Amino acid sequence: MAILCCPVCKEELTLRADEVNVQKDSEEEILEGVLYCAACNVEYPIHEGIPDLLPRTGGEC
Repeated sequence: MAILCCPVCKEELTLRADEVNVQKDSEEEILEGVLYCAACNVEYPIHEGIPDLLPRTGGEC
């Protein structure tokens, strides 16, 4: 999560996890959720563990 940023403005993203899979070594894998950029007011979905960080149209940035 520390290396992810908004693909448009490069600001920090906030994670909202809707479904989490806890691994045997206590690591968490986010399966479903959203990465949110407050600067652009845009949400990037996470589906089946894969974030969709393609730039959206209609954001403020």
